[in-house]
Amino acid sequence: MSLNRACIMGRLTRDPELRHTPNGVAVTSFTLAVDRDYAPKDGERETDFIDVVAWRHTAEFVSKYFGKGKMAVADGRIQVRRYEDKHGNKRNAVEIVADNVYFGEGRKDTSEPSSYHVRQDSGYAPEPENQFTDIEIDDGDLPF
Repeated sequence: MSLNRACIMGRLTRDPELRHTPNGVAVTSFTLAVDRDYAPKDGERETDFIDVVAWRHTAEFVSKYFGKGKMAVADGRIQVRRYEDKHGNKRNAVEIVADNVYFGEGRKDTSEPSSYHVRQDSGYAPEPENQFTDIEIDDGDLPF
């Protein structure tokens, strides 16, 4: 068994680029600037620039509702794509293939739905409301 899951949050460095394959499948690519959790001794936090690819409904959703500077959460798998550059050198590109992309911050205007996310297999799906109810806990009967 193997596990390959990645979840990152950062700001888009440019507007998503929506394209279609020859078969008409939507695909978009974008880069997220992700701050590291720690800062070195000099106090400057470093940022990683991570490429993300989304397909089908997720690609359409991202290209419609996200733009440069927007905070996004991408959930998917890490993929290494091998290719040959124009000089014949073999190269590797590491990217996240996003199954889901979520808004990473609250709504600033009413033109975009803040409570929606996209699933690769089902299109747009509403975020569930808080399904938890508060319960009172009486620990008076606990033996410790």
